[in-house]
Amino acid sequence: MRSNQFLLLHTIFWTGLLGLSSCKADKKITITANRTEMTAQWDNMPSEKANEVFAPYKAKVDSIMDPVIGESAMDMTAKRPESLLSNLVADVLRNSTIPYIQRPADVAIINVGGLRNSLSKGDISYRSIYEILPFENSLCILSLKGSDVKELMKDIIKVGGEGLSNVQMTVNKDMDIVDVKINNQPINDDQLYTIATVDYLAEGNDRMTAFKRAEKRMCVEEATIRDIFLEYVKAEAAQGRALTSKMEGRVTILDK
Repeated sequence: MRSNQFLLLHTIFWTGLLGLSSCKADKKITITANRTEMTAQWDNMPSEKANEVFAPYKAKVDSIMDPVIGESAMDMTAKRPESLLSNLVADVLRNSTIPYIQRPADVAIINVGGLRNSLSKGDISYRSIYEILPFENSLCILSLKGSDVKELMKDIIKVGGEGLSNVQMTVNKDMDIVDVKINNQPINDDQLYTIATVDYLAEGNDRMTAFKRAEKRMCVEEATIRDIFLEYVKAEAAQGRALTSKMEGRVTILDK
């Protein structure tokens, strides 16, 4: 949105005033201000001077963000309880544990709210990935007892579902879990399961409090989910493959 110009100019303005006041502490400065809501209406009133200031920076950013790195064979969106994009990202996250534990995690969970855009059919650029995954969330690998995994699944259903990999869950119309399996096998209460997720969820955010009971945890700060997904896109492109996904009944809500 062009209204971002005004946000940036306001930031520069206030930063300048704060700097001025710190340099001349012996002088009294009176500031009168009012609130201006930044809405889409400003898109119809772009500042040409601001455009001139931003142009060289925009050109540099575009040169980095616009190169094509892969292709998607279909449109993918992220939504609850299950979606093409959340399934794909969860699968990529699950397999990203191989360098650290020498195998895919038993389960992967990605929060739908962390997927901020859709993936369109056709060319995929760096910009595409940054728009989908704008946050610096890192890979975390946790070990939970099966009984705690069941509680984690309840946490997930309370918010309507999240991106899951290697999980098959059925819930009734009241959002009570009827059946839940990992790799098509019933969950063993006493078995330890490895869960791949992001640090934000591993801390118990988005109501996933069961993660706080993990018996083991390893977070790899430099392995962000965005970089993991970027490398996956590049690897698929190097093999001449376009990205695909499918709905698999990872979360099924019964009508009756």
